[in-house]
Amino acid sequence: SLHDALPILLINRRGFSSFMVCRSCGERLQCENCSVVLTHHRRDRRMLCHYCGYAERVPVGCPKCGSDYIQFLGSGSERVEDELHQHLPTARIARLDRDTASGKGAFEHILQNFRHGEIDILVGTQMIAKGHDIPNVTLVGVVLADIGLSMPDFRAAERSFQLLTQAAGRAGRGDIPGRVIVQTLNPEHYAVRFAAQQDYEGFYKKEIEFRKWLRYPPFAAFANVLVRAEKQEEALRLATQLGYVLMPPPEGIRVMGPAEAPVLRLKNEFRYQILIKAAKRSTLRQILNDLRQFAEREKWGATALVIDVDPISIL
Repeated sequence: SLHDALPILLINRRGFSSFMVCRSCGERLQCENCSVVLTHHRRDRRMLCHYCGYAERVPVGCPKCGSDYIQFLGSGSERVEDELHQHLPTARIARLDRDTASGKGAFEHILQNFRHGEIDILVGTQMIAKGHDIPNVTLVGVVLADIGLSMPDFRAAERSFQLLTQAAGRAGRGDIPGRVIVQTLNPEHYAVRFAAQQDYEGFYKKEIEFRKWLRYPPFAAFANVLVRAEKQEEALRLATQLGYVLMPPPEGIRVMGPAEAPVLRLKNEFRYQILIKAAKRSTLRQILNDLRQFAEREKWGATALVIDVDPISIL
């Protein structure tokens, strides 16, 4: 029964569905401040930006062509919770994500209720996968494990492997063995395969080959140089100037860009990025210093240039 074995369902996306699309003209509802689609939060009856917090009402028709032929596609933690209620109407289900855990003490309150058996099924994002010791959990399900693999970041496989192994670690921590079920469109992807086998060494060997081949850390010093401005033309102009400063690249330096950042517009600022790889950290340090001095000579604004060395994410 559910009381004997507490299940956890993990989906690393909050909201009810990932985006709204018009089937007539193809329009997707986007944030006014960021170049990302708004996520449908049905419980709050709003479309929400997960980057800046911008929200608006759920439209009854397409804001571009006026058609009422709109559809909500994708899935998130709120939608998984909703479908569980439909299939298991008597189960006590709770959701733990940034929306439900935003209040003071809400995070620990939900976990405590789950530990004490007052909740039958816990649904949540990555925050339920990390470090919690709940002995009665014997089943963990990961929904749409491919979400992380699709991120435009060289660490995507590493993060997905980490999340899957952490999620699997929540099951079977008591006396009863645990079971983990992973839903994926890429069952042969090495991050999924090695996570399913709990084989860190196998994953490391595969991932380190990929990093070495493409000269990514730890085989090179790495920096993400971000240029920001309120007007796109200005951001592009500044990024182009930096591109000229880096031409031709010094020996041992590889320059990628300038190009649009994966999220072009964020919190009302347009963003272009230049990725720099260097064989030696001293060489990277010197070239980044040259870029800072150039920005100072040209009297750029204080927030126009952002340099992230060894970035955790390049999104």
